Amino acid sequence: MSTPTATADPLRPFDARMLAVGDGHWLYVEEIGRAGGIPALFLHGGPGSGSQHLHRRLFDPSRFHALLFDQRGAGRSHPYLSLAANTTQHLVADIETIRAHFGIERWLVVGGSWGSTLALAYAEAFPERVTGLVLRAIFLGTHQEVEWAFVDGPQLFRPDLFADFVGQLPEAERGAPLAAYLRRLADADPAVQGPAAQAWAAYERALSELAPSRTRLSAPVGRSERPPPTPIVEGHYIRNGFFLEPGQLLRDAHRLKAIPGVIVQGRYDLLCPPRAAYALSEAWGNGGLEIIDKAGHAITEPGVMEALAAAVSELGS
Repeated sequence: MSTPTATADPLRPFDARMLAVGDGHWLYVEEIGRAGGIPALFLHGGPGSGSQHLHRRLFDPSRFHALLFDQRGAGRSHPYLSLAANTTQHLVADIETIRAHFGIERWLVVGGSWGSTLALAYAEAFPERVTGLVLRAIFLGTHQEVEWAFVDGPQLFRPDLFADFVGQLPEAERGAPLAAYLRRLADADPAVQGPAAQAWAAYERALSELAPSRTRLSAPVGRSERPPPTPIVEGHYIRNGFFLEPGQLLRDAHRLKAIPGVIVQGRYDLLCPPRAAYALSEAWGNGGLEIIDKAGHAITEPGVMEALAAAVSELGS
């Protein structure tokens, strides 16, 4: 008789499947925790980054039945990096498809950064399906927020990094770097798209941490066999205004008033600064705001994961 050499990972999915949602898209969906537990959904960021092992740690496996999935074009979903029929409205419909497929009546919805955007869009469309919201690094999908995250904020706080980012472009395109990068991320030529995606990913990673390990970009950022996916999907959403009406999420925040929630926000988040979180909390009226001092944007910043897990535990009780 064999003897087990290791304890089973309690956060390992007890089931995973590919779910057809239409338009030729198949979504990777995994279940963690225990069947019959408190229903919860996690929405990853990006858009385009995919769900990660780290995200499972937000849910006590003895209490929750949590679902994590990779959004259209992201992670393990198919077709990989497909931007066809890939809009906020499609993703909101996908969430409802997942909920119905698993026979869940209502659930706790958790998301950060772009995941907070999608969580708000879903909750405002289907408030009766949401028992609570735990949100991090609020992003409301506006043009002003994008300009701040990639141009205005870095010029003020990381001017050397911004100069590196702009310096990756041909000199003729440096006057409007955001527009230039968005064009390049949409280019079908890998020789154009690949280096732009590499530079964008490195730039965004450095901006996401209060004390990043790399504060400068190499010049030029090299081309890789497989470009990072998030900038390509992110560029698609930015070019299309995140498929939202101007000011839509804040305008419709009154639809959340019956939903309790917690917003966890890094004080020094350069990509999604606290202003949006504060405005949402005020318009929502039922979402408490917890500011984490000495924290930037990333979920791995000190104190952020702990605050999120505590909020998930509290709202799931």
